[in-house]
Amino acid sequence: MNRILIVEDEIAISDLIKIELEERCYICDIENDGESAAELIEKKNYDLILLDIMLPKIDGYELLEYIKQKANIPVLFVTAKNQTRDKIKGLNLGADDYITKPFEIEELIARIEAVLRRYNNGNEVQNIGDISINVISRTVMKNGREISLTPKEFDLLVLLIQNKNFALYRETIFEKVWGEELEFETRTLDLHIQRLRKKLDWKDKIKTVYKIGYMLCI
Repeated sequence: MNRILIVEDEIAISDLIKIELEERCYICDIENDGESAAELIEKKNYDLILLDIMLPKIDGYELLEYIKQKANIPVLFVTAKNQTRDKIKGLNLGADDYITKPFEIEELIARIEAVLRRYNNGNEVQNIGDISINVISRTVMKNGREISLTPKEFDLLVLLIQNKNFALYRETIFEKVWGEELEFETRTLDLHIQRLRKKLDWKDKIKTVYKIGYMLCI
């Protein structure tokens, strides 16, 4: 599962973000000032940091510079500072994205997913638990043993990984994997999902989302 650090001094906002992210299978920690956040970053590994600018003790700009010196962790600014010069400063310091308050939670989720995809897609090999996926050779290994997937099963797996913890509509999956619109009810997608669950032993990871489609929860 992706681990996200929320650095936000407004308790109501940090709690809301945490609730929404945990519903989508993320693991979240919260810190309410820059100094405590810096100490936690020393102790734990994070896949993404959501960072306010106006923080007690150490502000977001200073903390961003510290983060970039310590590790290659993507940072998304979530802040009330909406001036263009503030956004430019944040991006120039190394922020991967910038969203201003007030925001729609769905937009924030979409931006989080986009940032994580950019980081993940840069890797030829992706490891998820005991599964290793090589997107160049199109091979999948489980505990050192190759798992035989059909071309469509592999494409479906990659699509789920690229959108992990994000519910995908059946129509979207069908169009992306099969290259055509889903114009009538078909069991093709469901059968491919069932085979992936069985072959990878991911019965609990590939979840059915009622009235939407499927989601890889890791």
